[in-house]
Amino acid sequence: MGIESLLILVIIGAVAGWLAGRLVSGYGFGLIGNIVVGIVGAFIASFILPRVGLAIGGGILASIIHATIGAVILLVLLRVVKRV
Repeated sequence: MGIESLLILVIIGAVAGWLAGRLVSGYGFGLIGNIVVGIVGAFIASFILPRVGLAIGGGILASIIHATIGAVILLVLLRVVKRV
């Protein structure tokens, strides 16, 4: 993996984490936290979405949407675990 790929991964993770933080109210983790939430969300979405039959497509925008869906799932799960 080249430096360009890592930079794109970090940018997509940051945008997806920020969007998920806005969609799931009450969550804001700062820049590093948003990057981590976005990257982990992308891994979650890449595991769950194909099994449900949802394919978004390719490109940067599709990657951001994909990672945001996974990050929202992650934040909702964190909220559920926090309440228990």
